[in-house]
Amino acid sequence: MVDSPIRVGFVGAGANTRHRHIPGFQALPGVELVAVANRTRESGEKVAGEYAIQRVEDDWRHLVEAPDIDAVCIGTWPNLHRDVTVAALRAGKHVLCEARMARNADEGREMLAAAREAPDVVAQVVPSPFTLEFDSTLASMVGDGHLGDVLAVEVHVGQSFVDKTAPLHWRQDAGISGNNILTMGIWYEAMMRWLGTARRVSAMATTAVPRRRDDDGNWHEVKVPDHVDILATLGIGGVAHLRFSSVTGLAPRTELWIFGSEGTLRFEPDSGRLTAGRRGDQELSEVAVPAERRVGWRVEEEFVNAVRGREEVRRTTFEDGVRYMEFTDAVSRSAATGQTVDVADL
Repeated sequence: MVDSPIRVGFVGAGANTRHRHIPGFQALPGVELVAVANRTRESGEKVAGEYAIQRVEDDWRHLVEAPDIDAVCIGTWPNLHRDVTVAALRAGKHVLCEARMARNADEGREMLAAAREAPDVVAQVVPSPFTLEFDSTLASMVGDGHLGDVLAVEVHVGQSFVDKTAPLHWRQDAGISGNNILTMGIWYEAMMRWLGTARRVSAMATTAVPRRRDDDGNWHEVKVPDHVDILATLGIGGVAHLRFSSVTGLAPRTELWIFGSEGTLRFEPDSGRLTAGRRGDQELSEVAVPAERRVGWRVEEEFVNAVRGREEVRRTTFEDGVRYMEFTDAVSRSAATGQTVDVADL
């Protein structure tokens, strides 16, 4: 039996869409790249020409409503994720939405509600990629008691000096990125896969450069922090200390530590190195991760298989997207108020 083609349209063709999603879909049999709607027609035509996409739409709404589109890949900035997702789901289109899911949890919950109202279509958020090849091993080492009870977690991300002269980046514009801070949401999403969700957070943040010019020379107040320190109590027990920064020049490279009552685990994403040790060991040793457990990036394949009814979405569901947005909102509220904040759950 020959599968019916899956006709994909792209709303927003940013770097991740061009470098990952479009090539990922092109590599799959029975997938057609039908249309693209970008911020300008000129940029849309450039993408369409480079990747052999059939046509360019001037308005994303036309793409979402087009009868020859089965699925929509959303690669816009977060400020459009809710609107495009809800419209696409209500039009009966399958949705693959770029991360971060939305600007805040309220928008994420609207997206989840729209997905639940359309149970026959697939809704997927692009997953955090940092730990994909190690998630199975990390989850089993935490879950099977190899480390004992999880007591403490440390995540430190950032090795750059602050650039005071750089123009305003869209990630620093709260109107576009919302409550998302640096790579905080990406790391928390990954951590949820093996540590579960946090219950409470206490955060302190700083904005090193309070005002920046945009590309047109206009000044903007910067409300997205350049550095945030978070203490979180975990549902499985233990406390996590998370630091995300763009001001820690020459700091140690990104690493994750999990300290348990019987063992310690260290993950270094830049080198893809996983080491661990147990009580009585003198040092950490390399953890061998078999090739069959190194399931890396297969986002487009998983999405297409889900559309065809061959598997269910695991990385990442809209439910988990809302969970990491709830954490993001709690961190923002804590940093703004100086109070410890409970993390809402579904």
